[in-house]
Amino acid sequence: MLPFRYWSALLGGAGLLAVAASTYAQTTPAQAPTASTAQSANNSTLVADNSTQVSEVVVTGSRVIKNGNSSPTPVTVMPVDELESLRPGPVAEVLSSLPVFSGSRVADGNPGNGATNAGANVLNLRNLGFYRTLVLFDGHRVPPSTYDQLVDVDMIPQMLLQRVDVVTGGASAVYGSDAISGVVNFITDTKFNGVKVNVEGGIANQGDDATADVGLAFGHSFLDGRGHFEASYEYHNDPGILRRSDRQWGRDVWTVQGGGTAANPYHLVENTRISNTSFGGLVGGKASSTNPLGGMNFATDGVASPFVNGAATGTNGFQSGGDGAYYDGSIKNLLDSHQVFGRGDFDFTDTLKGYSEASVTINHSLNYGQYNQISNDTLSGQNAFLPAAYQYPGTFTFSKVFADMPRIDTNTHQTQYFINTGLRGQFGSGYNWDVSYTRSAAHATTANDANINNQNLAAALDVVGGANGPECYAATVSSAYSNCVPLNVFGPTSESAAAMAYITQKTQFTTDSGLDDLSASLVGSPFGTWAGPVTTAVSSELRRQTYEVTSDAQPTQLANCANVGPYNCKSTTPLYGDTTLATRTPVHETVAEGALEAELPLLKQVPFARDVSFNGAARFARYSVSGSAWTWKTGLVWNVDDQWKLRATRSHDFRAPTLYDLYQPTTVSTTAFSDNLTGGLVPATVYTGGNVNLKPETGDTTSAGFVFSPTWLPRFSVSVDGYYIKVTNAITTSSGYSPAAQNVCYASGGTSPYCSLQTRALGSYTNTSPANFVTAWYSTTVNISSEKTYGLDLEANYGATVLNNPLRLRTLMTWQPHIIIATPGLDTVDQGGSGYNANNLFPAPAIRATITTDYQVSNFNIAVLEQVRSKIRWTNDPAFVFSNAPIPPAAYTALTLTYQLSQQNWGGGEVFLNIQNLFNTQPTPLAGSQANANVGTFGGFALGDDPIGRYFTLGVRFRY
Repeated sequence: MLPFRYWSALLGGAGLLAVAASTYAQTTPAQAPTASTAQSANNSTLVADNSTQVSEVVVTGSRVIKNGNSSPTPVTVMPVDELESLRPGPVAEVLSSLPVFSGSRVADGNPGNGATNAGANVLNLRNLGFYRTLVLFDGHRVPPSTYDQLVDVDMIPQMLLQRVDVVTGGASAVYGSDAISGVVNFITDTKFNGVKVNVEGGIANQGDDATADVGLAFGHSFLDGRGHFEASYEYHNDPGILRRSDRQWGRDVWTVQGGGTAANPYHLVENTRISNTSFGGLVGGKASSTNPLGGMNFATDGVASPFVNGAATGTNGFQSGGDGAYYDGSIKNLLDSHQVFGRGDFDFTDTLKGYSEASVTINHSLNYGQYNQISNDTLSGQNAFLPAAYQYPGTFTFSKVFADMPRIDTNTHQTQYFINTGLRGQFGSGYNWDVSYTRSAAHATTANDANINNQNLAAALDVVGGANGPECYAATVSSAYSNCVPLNVFGPTSESAAAMAYITQKTQFTTDSGLDDLSASLVGSPFGTWAGPVTTAVSSELRRQTYEVTSDAQPTQLANCANVGPYNCKSTTPLYGDTTLATRTPVHETVAEGALEAELPLLKQVPFARDVSFNGAARFARYSVSGSAWTWKTGLVWNVDDQWKLRATRSHDFRAPTLYDLYQPTTVSTTAFSDNLTGGLVPATVYTGGNVNLKPETGDTTSAGFVFSPTWLPRFSVSVDGYYIKVTNAITTSSGYSPAAQNVCYASGGTSPYCSLQTRALGSYTNTSPANFVTAWYSTTVNISSEKTYGLDLEANYGATVLNNPLRLRTLMTWQPHIIIATPGLDTVDQGGSGYNANNLFPAPAIRATITTDYQVSNFNIAVLEQVRSKIRWTNDPAFVFSNAPIPPAAYTALTLTYQLSQQNWGGGEVFLNIQNLFNTQPTPLAGSQANANVGTFGGFALGDDPIGRYFTLGVRFRY
């Protein structure tokens, strides 16, 4: 539970500055942006005395509801001006601070082991998975922009955004696939006139991560308002924090080790080291007459000394302290982005309007994972680089982490464009129609700039003496290796630049995703009842999605061992040491959908029912590859009187498998995972691929709640909504290296289907000798799981006047105690309230809150944002035992000071200072048992906590 001081903050009503509003009010020039006022879709009214209001906007999540107060599904509307005042920079980063987005991945969110989409900002509603949150731009589906078909919301232009609507409920019946957990709709200010300029820069408390942002926007109406044009340009530069050692918690190198049993529980380990390798090079085995160098470590170039062991951790291959090696991955990825957006609309007649909008985004992101390394490679005892005093006839095994060599990286250059054009019109008695076409495409080239070429490595490691000094043995027997540069591995900095360049190679793959979408809708009121008009909407959509991958490093490529020498190269040796991706020839899927939605008034102005309305929708979707699906939604809104509103929904939703799920090209990498059978840590080949037999997963959501706006307390409202979501036939990743899958396999003696996800040297699943090590792991996606979760969302708003100045308070809080995941053959797990666990699940605190206070005095505004989470337990798997106490609650404070410049002299602008993590709160150490081998590349803190520390942003905004 939360400590009393956190509950006091929550119940005290310190509220969120960004007032959720479905009827959005533009800030007047005399007001700070944070003082704009609105009425939320939760009927939470915060109206300042000098505000103006727009009485009606189109509500995301429905085609027939025009007023947020009539929506049975909660819709939180975040004006972008207010989002920017909370946290300058990409909109995604401040959205992720809202409690419903637990589990989202942002630039500083554990980018991990050089993952292909490590630099993506990806939204995740209710921690149910990235793919179950539908992202829209002006109501149109945003195409995937990453290699694995996720939507990176950094690709969405934000300079001319008006607001972001967040629907926290199933909406597949309205929008189609992916809207199981909800919808996030980025909406443009289509009537902007004037010029807007934004310039800001930031720097971390430790003097690094110096960011720069520049934005320009222009809007103008012409022909007496019949036409309108607007455009924007944005530049964002963030150098990132590319080494964990740049922070103390990173230098502490936290992991979780142990066996997860009562006798050997999992526990947090500081200063973790991989004990079977080192930065200078470790000779394998123990010293003997045939292996005189066994157990020696080259801690100094060319000088061997006994390897210093650290403290035991309960996991073979890992120690705390000592001479073992570790990695130093990125904390925050580098991101450099250019965005151009333009929009035009024209009223051809009073009843016919046309519009077109287009955007182009060019991104460059960079993230570092592990170091390159060699593991148990064979070297000659007469290697020419080995000092004469150490040489002897025979061979020895050798392991080394190359800290002095370029690290494995994910270096992505990405271009995305989005074009949407359409016509809108009216006919008859209030019938509105809309026809639109969307074309979008994403092109991304992802490189690993330092991938080891195993063929060249094998040649460079076999070093003999020559007339001019050490040379490659291969060069003495074949002219094909005349350019071979011998590699000196005996010491932390022993390798020459030429040798490192010879054994490493840039490999890359290019991903192309496309979307063509033709949609049409007709909305009108065909008849009415005594309670009001019945509004219906008929819509249809036809879209075609494409996907292809071109790779210059195929996983099927094997090293050519002819003339290389007798060591480290055989017929099955992969050509490349790190992840390579197979080429995927172009694939596509066509989707045809049709939907009907209706808003039916039931009662009006009767006792205990000011008005009651029913909302219903149904959709049929046909996917050419994965099949068809029916979805539906029902909802009821009951306005009891001016103070109370009750609402409830029930929906049946779905998510079709993405083209990546279906056709993921085979990925081959060499990674070290803990082998729970032999107890060792041996690098093995990992094969990952798609599954063309996947079918859509389905979700069922029930929600009910109330809104209370007491007439006796003006400008106060509170809403509470409960929800229950169940996902069946869930698409999940099944991986042989998962500790849970391993344990089930070994307990079965080799009969479990999970045993097919690994290959062993001796083919036995009961032999625990080191000779029976894992040679390959397999990972794929299957429709076998189910998930369910439930909880409550609370929203409280209050506006008051203190000393004749406006004060606004708001709280958003989510209670989500359970996220239960059931997979046949494995233990049912509960991710609610847990940290990192199997299947790359993210921390899911049971209680999350975002609370803000905003106070304005004349031209000066002060806003305080508080983010709070409850404690986190270590594991979601009941089969595993942890000895550490749960991770305690955490709270982070942000402060924004804004000064309004003179309208007369400056044209309407403001200067602002934002301080994130005001008190420089350090993250509580947290790590996951599944990633214990990735020492220094993953974990160390809970996603959602702040790993960077205090951060300052100073900027100016002008509007003319």
